[in-house]
Amino acid sequence: MERILVIGCSGQIGSELTLELRKMYGDSNVVATDIRPAPADILESGPFEILDVLDAGKLQLVCEHEKITQIYHLAAILSGNAEKRPMPSWDINMHSLFNVLEITKALKLKKIFWPSSIAVFGPTTPRMNTPQYTIMEPNTVYGISKLAGERWIEYYYQKYGIDTRSLRYPGLISYKTEAGGGTTDYAVEIFYEAIRRKKYTCFLSSETALPMMFMPDAIKATVDLMEADSSRLSLHSSYNVAGICFTPHALGMEIKKHIPDFEITYEPDFRQVIADSWPDRIDDNVARNDWGLTYEYDLPKMTEVMITEIRKKLG
Repeated sequence: MERILVIGCSGQIGSELTLELRKMYGDSNVVATDIRPAPADILESGPFEILDVLDAGKLQLVCEHEKITQIYHLAAILSGNAEKRPMPSWDINMHSLFNVLEITKALKLKKIFWPSSIAVFGPTTPRMNTPQYTIMEPNTVYGISKLAGERWIEYYYQKYGIDTRSLRYPGLISYKTEAGGGTTDYAVEIFYEAIRRKKYTCFLSSETALPMMFMPDAIKATVDLMEADSSRLSLHSSYNVAGICFTPHALGMEIKKHIPDFEITYEPDFRQVIADSWPDRIDDNVARNDWGLTYEYDLPKMTEVMITEIRKKLG
């Protein structure tokens, strides 16, 4: 029986991925951890521990005590927040990954998942249909740490045979967890403000096109990659995933179909420079061919679900 450790279970990805893994493997076989208390549905459905992933000793004790076989390491400082505190963010993002890699090696765990990001690309990267293998010269702390992390997990696969797996997530959109300091977070904030106030001031310009992914598609892609037989995988750094591409203007117009008097204005801030260095669209054919990546949601379908569920959430 697999025994899974989720690090960062209270975050945007972890709060939903933990519950999906518990459905698949059984509640008691997925140990959730975070530096802060978890949401109620995680606390009530299975084991949870407070864990700082920078504490390598505690991390190893948890892995040994719980007989862990797989780790999903989701804890990180995201792009917008990392630019405010560059060196602490670099230390957290990289030190935590090294702790996970070293413990995986020491305990001979089966496999690990670590999320990368479209932030690995930079202003010199081709913006349209960005290929799997291309120029990567990120100019943000977050992007530099993710690119370095990709090279390190590939190194541990090649050097020590550790089964490392990763996705280059685009912007992630979820109604369950609110924004957490990322450059693409406008695409979550806008729904809450549309419902609460019927207006939103976007921190990106109206025609800033970025790849995005609705959380159910992101969770499915993550699980499908981790469930794929290793013989099907052509790389162990990180796979491109594309999701859907839209601009703040296009999203605003889609919301207006449900909330006709919604208004959106634009006041770009420091995150505009970050967004301008990222791709418009991603080529994810390698993931499609290797392990069958697919998507269920487009912009209209995602928008309808987001508005319906956030209205329920806000009462």
